[in-house]
Amino acid sequence: MRFGSIPVEDAVGAIAAHAVKVDGLVLRKGSRITFADMDALKLAGVRDVVVARLDPGDLEEDAAARHVAEACAGEGVTAATAFTGRCNLYAAFGGVVDFDPALVDAFNLVDESLTLATLTPYCPVATGDLVGTVKVIPFAVPGALLETALGRARPVVRIAPFRRARVAVISTLLPGLQDKVIEKTLRVTADRLARFEARILEESRVPHEAEPLRAAIAGAAERGAQAIIVFGASAISDRSDVVPEALEAAGGRIERLGMPVDPGNLLMLGWLGDLPVIGAPGCARSPKENGFDHVLARLLADLPLGSADIARMGVGGLVAEIVTRPQPRETAPEAPQAPIAAVILAAGRGTRMGAANKLTEPVGGRAVVRCVAEAALAAGARPVLVVTGHEGMQVRRALNGLPVTFVDNPAYAEGLATSLGAGIRAVPPDCQGALVMLGDMPLVDAPLVKRLMAAFAPTEGRLVAVPVVEGRRGNPVLWSRRFFPALAALEGDMGARAVLAAHSEAVVEVEASGPGPTLDVDTPAALAEARAFLPVA
Repeated sequence: MRFGSIPVEDAVGAIAAHAVKVDGLVLRKGSRITFADMDALKLAGVRDVVVARLDPGDLEEDAAARHVAEACAGEGVTAATAFTGRCNLYAAFGGVVDFDPALVDAFNLVDESLTLATLTPYCPVATGDLVGTVKVIPFAVPGALLETALGRARPVVRIAPFRRARVAVISTLLPGLQDKVIEKTLRVTADRLARFEARILEESRVPHEAEPLRAAIAGAAERGAQAIIVFGASAISDRSDVVPEALEAAGGRIERLGMPVDPGNLLMLGWLGDLPVIGAPGCARSPKENGFDHVLARLLADLPLGSADIARMGVGGLVAEIVTRPQPRETAPEAPQAPIAAVILAAGRGTRMGAANKLTEPVGGRAVVRCVAEAALAAGARPVLVVTGHEGMQVRRALNGLPVTFVDNPAYAEGLATSLGAGIRAVPPDCQGALVMLGDMPLVDAPLVKRLMAAFAPTEGRLVAVPVVEGRRGNPVLWSRRFFPALAALEGDMGARAVLAAHSEAVVEVEASGPGPTLDVDTPAALAEARAFLPVA
């Protein structure tokens, strides 16, 4: 192929290397130049044009791309129509992308003009997903070069279809493991399996002991499970632990305990005959990608998976952070006895109340905001930070004598999020979390705050504690400091509901009663309701 600038009158039949737009004329890049194009270009004053001219034996880019793509496509992969030198490869059915990376490298080393890009090996895909793309860089390639490339492009990429569809899920139980944790795990697992064209055949719950777990594993196998997932109430820490012991007692064997994928290190893979048994790591309770996905997809596609295969998962094995992990990667572990701060938002204008400042109105003989601060102090929150803005001096006087720290927010008029950010940024670095309390909720009492603090357990994945009254979530909310950057980044009147929704796996709900968690005194009617519940002593 010859490439360069030539006179317009010599360009008929050549390929336009660049788009030309002049005097209403549009000559598209890659188009064949016709006699009409030549006349129009000359009429527009164009004297020279950059073109590509094919030599004998050259093949145009689209045809070359299509030939290569068809040669690369293995089982379950289809080549689309080529365009601008590109031909995409798509999955004909759901499964796992299966190929030898060395074959892709060998093809890409033939010549810089021919490229093949793919998804990573063993990536799960659904019908119609893009799995690879062939791109021919120049407008044409020599036939001899194409023949060499086709020799390297023997079926490279295939889809291994999902074959194991019936999965048994077994949960072991220890005191303190709530039913809602198991129910949530089942929902997450069902959604995960659906992506792999599988379903939960049955689920069972047994004590966290070897013998009942052995019986559950054996029973699931007898009832036709094609894979078994065990969610232990406690993480597997040794080959002699409960889950491995139960599998071996059932006649199975342990293939591997531990994997170089993080999160997912504590995964166990075992076999009961040809039936895979997975001891799920704690991160498998989260819907976010983790090492469990890497193993599960390959097993459900019935691809060989042994200890050495798992050992080779370390490259690319550092997966995105899961917030419920016991120890974050970029910060120090949260000390079990570290203090919990309280951030009281008391900067708003409260326009719905009228002329009065709702925070300084009396309820039960005390200012509304004082009721909130005293509840936080009585529960043991330290320090108690009060964010002020509108009529800040009145709020300070209402809290006179209390050991609280004031944080001024001059931008309070820009929305609630500015006060939240100001308070969160003021929390000392030694605090493991912060209670975000609304300054206009006088019926929140110390016992409720203490229950939220007791339910909060970052090392066990309970990073956000929320009170719930008859199914309705309320305030205050206790946040692990892992969420502080997200909270501080909120803008305008945006509350933290979006952050809660994005990390539902980290939330523990604390059952509560009465109007305390849901009644804020925004209006005179709400203030009257609060006074009725908390009369002057």
